[in-house]
Order: sequence, then C-alpha cells, then structure tokens
Amino acid sequence: MAEHPPLRHFGAGLLLGLMAEQTVLFAVPLMVYQVTGSLRYSGLVFALEWLPALLAYPFAGVLADRVGGRNLLQWANVLRAASLGLTVLCCSLAPALTVWALAANGVLLSLLMAPVRMAVERTVPQVAPAERLAHTQSLVQNMELLAQVLGPACAAALVLYSGKLALLGLAAVALLLAAMCWRGLPNAHADSVRQPVLAALGQGWQLLLGNPPIISLALLNFSINLAFACVLSANAFVVSGVFQATDGAFGLINSAAGALGLLNFLLVPWLLTRLSIHQVGALGFAVLCGGILAMGLASGLLGYGASFVLAMAGCTLFNVFNRTQRIKVIPREHLGKVMGPFYLVNLASYPLGGLLSASIGQRYGIQGLILALGLLLSGPGALLFHLTTRRLNAALDTDNPAMEASR
Repeated sequence: MAEHPPLRHFGAGLLLGLMAEQTVLFAVPLMVYQVTGSLRYSGLVFALEWLPALLAYPFAGVLADRVGGRNLLQWANVLRAASLGLTVLCCSLAPALTVWALAANGVLLSLLMAPVRMAVERTVPQVAPAERLAHTQSLVQNMELLAQVLGPACAAALVLYSGKLALLGLAAVALLLAAMCWRGLPNAHADSVRQPVLAALGQGWQLLLGNPPIISLALLNFSINLAFACVLSANAFVVSGVFQATDGAFGLINSAAGALGLLNFLLVPWLLTRLSIHQVGALGFAVLCGGILAMGLASGLLGYGASFVLAMAGCTLFNVFNRTQRIKVIPREHLGKVMGPFYLVNLASYPLGGLLSASIGQRYGIQGLILALGLLLSGPGALLFHLTTRRLNAALDTDNPAMEASR
C-alpha cells in the first residue's frame, strides 16, 4: 500500500467510517433490547433500518456514476454525522422517546448507507492498479473486519466510563474524519451525457437482467445475507437474553469475529497465490455454512460465539471472490447503475431477516430458525454457488466486448 499513496487515504477513510458503523451497531441493539426486553422489537427495528436502503441503492448507483465516488462518500458521511448528533440530542432531552429516536436515526442512516457503499464500489477501480484489483478488494474486506475488532472493542471499553449514548457522538466524529481522509482521492465519473434519472435506472436494471452471472451472484448473496440478517438482528437477544451474558461479552464476540481481519490480511494474498479466486470463494462458502449450522446447534455462549466467528471467517473469504468477480463482468462505465439494483436484490434479505426474527424467531426460537436457514444454504445454496461459478467462468472466457471492457 506504501507504493500507492491514494490507497492509504482510501483505507484510512474507509476504516474510520466502518468503525463508526460498528460502534453504532454495538450500541443501538443493546439500547433497544435493554429498553424493551423483546426480540420482536429488536427484529422490527432491524427491518426498519434496512427497508429505506433498498429504495436508495438504485438512485445511489446513478449518483455515483454522475458525481464520482469521492464526492458522494464525503457528503453522505457528513449527513450521517449530523443524523447521529441529532439523535444524541433527542435522546438526551427526551429519554422516553429513545426507541423512536433510534428507529428514526436508523432510517436516515439506512438511506445514507447506499451512497457510501456505491461510493466505495466506484472508487476501488480508481485507486487500484488493474493487476492489484483482487488484493484491493481484500483490503476493503480487511478494513471491514478490522473495524469489527476496533469498533466493538473500543465501544465495550468506553461504555464502562460513559453511557451508550455517548458512543453515538463519537461515531459522528469518526464519520467527519472519514470524509476528510477522502479529500485527495480521484473522483472520475463515467457519464459524459447525463441521462434522465428514470432512464439511467432502467438501463441499470436492463444491464443487470441481461447479465446471467450477476443475476446468479445477486441471488447467492441474497441467500447468504438472509441467514446473516437473522443472526445479526437477534445477536443482542441471544447473548444477553438466552445466554444471560454481559455487554462486554457481546462486544468480545463481535471483536473476535473482526480479529480475523488481521489474519485475513496475511492469509488472503497467500491463498491467492495457491488457489484460484473461485476456489477461495468455495472455501469461504463451505466455512460460513458450517458456522451458521453450528450457531443453530450451540447450547452455550462459548459454542455460539465460536460458531459466529467461524461463519464470519467464511464470509470474509467468500466476499473476496464476490467483490472481485462482480467487477470483472460489469462494464466499468455502467458500474454504478448496475451495482445499485444488484445491492437492492441481495440486500432485500436484511429487512426480511429482521421480520423473520421478529415473527418466527420470537415464536419458535431464534436458534431453530438459524439452523433451518443454514440447512437451506448448505443444500440449494451450494447448487446455486456451483451455477454462479459456471456462469462467471463462461462470461470471463467470452470475447463479448462488454465483458472485456470491464476487466
């Protein structure tokens, strides 16, 4: 990374923004559960947080193509910081409205998450040399996992000396610093002639539906994310309610999962010299399926926590494959337009997962629901993974000019 200075600024801004997100993810579920004591409310708030993002992703993709990734991320992070600041003020002045304030903040952060993700997708090809694309995507994944270490660990330590509400204020500061880190990055955008918004959205959907490997990959991501959505929406309830553990244990489990980012930083480049990118994806998929199944069967906090870490390890490896291959089969000049609908399809599972936790998980037990989803992922999901890799191989071996332009 020292050879490419823009990568340092890119990585630093990305890490700060992700740490802010992890701090919010640590504080908000605990605050909601401790105020309401109900898995149902935790699941509903989780679903509510994700629904607006689904509507925002296609528009965010068009914005990323028009204004460039750097500008889009900077403005989104400033607005996210403002939302967190207003939430802290509201909860401080009117504690009885805490759950509603957190839910409203979740809606705003959800809307702004889409521009941030699209900005990262748009910026990676600008800061990464072509021959280092897979390694740069690994860097993005490493930053996410490193944030999972530092975010919950710092939050768990700070909460001993301040309330959880103060953590939201610190997250707002981190988001402002993240915006500053991206000031000098390239900001190329692809649209020389600006299409009407609806025309651009329609073109994005048309390109997505005409790209079989991307359709398969989106459906595979949907399946994986559905299982993880149920896990993430219920984690605070399982740790604090089912296993009667402390806030510190909740932070430790998340930090342990994120600590894999440090190992991944060394492991993925080594794996890429010995395995194909498809083999890395297959290994990750198998490991994440095993971890999800083990979470459903766990009878104690230690087993549940270790299984969660295992599932996150698999997700790490799978996402290197996922992020690298999808960029290769999308024409670069239309990357934002296609990635918006792509995210909408695969992240539609998040509100659905929250609703499943709030309904089926609340009534029949959340671990039984996780086990059932793990079984579906391990059977039909494995067949879908095989179909996806075949379609990707066929697309990357073709002489189609659209495919060649995206390499």
